[in-house]
Amino acid sequence: MKKIVIRMHVEDGKCRSKALKIAAVCQGVQSLAFEGETSDQLVVTGEGIDAVFLTNRMRKKFSYATLLSVEEVKEEKDEGGQDGGEEEDETETNENYPPPCPMCGTYHSPMYHHVVYDPYPNSCSIL
Repeated sequence: MKKIVIRMHVEDGKCRSKALKIAAVCQGVQSLAFEGETSDQLVVTGEGIDAVFLTNRMRKKFSYATLLSVEEVKEEKDEGGQDGGEEEDETETNENYPPPCPMCGTYHSPMYHHVVYDPYPNSCSIL
């Protein structure tokens, strides 16, 4: 689970609700909150969230958004509960994204300099 903190300039409740709507649409979001002294830090927690994508979406709408931190948050388990001896496998889910496109080196053809001569020069000499 990731905890992402984005600092952004929001002036009123309407802007805050727009920011929350934009963040809520992103895949894997579990909770959203504004924190900080002036409530200018959007805290997003969830599984498999792309922090850069989310920050860029905020920049498109609000023109100022800075990615402050991305942290891994470990979930606390109740130790007072029943231990059935079964432990859950905590394997990370690898979403099957297509492999990135290979970068092919582009070769620029050399610039050839050639002079074009006119085979039929203008022979008219009227001044």
